[in-house]
Amino acid sequence: MADQAEFAKLAMIHMDALYAAALRMTRNSADAEDLVQETYLRAYRGFKGFEEGTNLRAWLYRIQTNAFINSYRAKQRRPIEEDLGEIEDLYLYKRLGSVTTSELGKSAEDALMDFTTDGEVKAALEGLPESFRLPVLLADVEGFSYKEIAEILDVPIGTVMSRLHRGRKALQKALWEFATERRLVPEGDDLAPNNVVGA
Repeated sequence: MADQAEFAKLAMIHMDALYAAALRMTRNSADAEDLVQETYLRAYRGFKGFEEGTNLRAWLYRIQTNAFINSYRAKQRRPIEEDLGEIEDLYLYKRLGSVTTSELGKSAEDALMDFTTDGEVKAALEGLPESFRLPVLLADVEGFSYKEIAEILDVPIGTVMSRLHRGRKALQKALWEFATERRLVPEGDDLAPNNVVGA
């Protein structure tokens, strides 16, 4: 059993990362600060139950994610379960995986990232429905494993994998649409979505 006197020493080093994650979850600084404060309050109260030697960072993220979900549910009586519909697999690859990008040795994602800024990626990520955004944030931004994400979100690993897959596909589609609307991708028949097999 961990000693509560160690809480500040062990848990506070994660504050910046937790705030950054909270900001991505809540989408504004005031709510992010409230969420981090709530996270640390809950963590402090429950620290005596924390098992020493287990992943403290994942434990804190689970507390924060649960606090966020509870807050989100409190604001909406019933969270809207959004469906992303059918978005084809390998969306970016089919559009940017042309001879040009393969000659450069770049993935489709890397090629598109050459045309976009952090702001556009952030906007596309924030546009994802909540149930898909959280797994993408936890996996691709925070670097948690499927197992850790399943524990943080308290859902089966299969659900994490499914939501992560669908969330990433939706993110790819949003970035492609952003890039084409702003004419940031090379023009040509080879890249036109309606000329892509399976599009």
